[in-house]
Amino acid sequence: MALKGVTIVDHPLVQHKLTLMRKKDTSIKSFRQLLKEIGALVCYEVTRDLPLETVEIETPMQAMSAPQLAGKKLVFAPILRSGMGMLDGMLDLAPAARVAHVGLYRDPATLECVEYYFKAPADIGERLVVVIDPMLATGNTAIAAVDRLKEAGARSIRMACLLCSPEGISKFQGHHPGVRIWTAAVDERLNDHGYILPGLGDAGDRMYGTR
Repeated sequence: MALKGVTIVDHPLVQHKLTLMRKKDTSIKSFRQLLKEIGALVCYEVTRDLPLETVEIETPMQAMSAPQLAGKKLVFAPILRSGMGMLDGMLDLAPAARVAHVGLYRDPATLECVEYYFKAPADIGERLVVVIDPMLATGNTAIAAVDRLKEAGARSIRMACLLCSPEGISKFQGHHPGVRIWTAAVDERLNDHGYILPGLGDAGDRMYGTR
């Protein structure tokens, strides 16, 4: 499936781990570990084109010119609570990244999002921000998170997901057409309650055993 502004991370390890996560009998422990592992693998793709600069270093053998990341580094912005499941894997890959926390939940009656917490680095406008949310379902939460990050000064934003719905992508891109999306899969559709089908259920509940 080719969608403008959407990169599907189709690496075999990602797809294998996603299949394990979809299974309804996967344990909480395994689900949490798989989400962390996928977080690292998706982060690898999201950061593939980060700018480099050449610096002079000394190896044990001789001097050389070598590449390193240029400028200020990343901000990871997990949407609480399920976004935290991918954060640890991303921090394993990029431990120097700053972290912004975006506390939002979806009202079960209206499917609209409600903010209850927000904290971001003061220099967020000088860094690439990667918003983390396993499920881009209705798109409402992701839209609100990016709105809030832009209000805080973020200028360069990317979205990292595990699963998306076509409806969620369309709505999100209608509000934030300049924000690219990376995801492991785009599923068939939403059901009447705003859940992705075939999906994997509620990622937060499956991470923390709250249902």
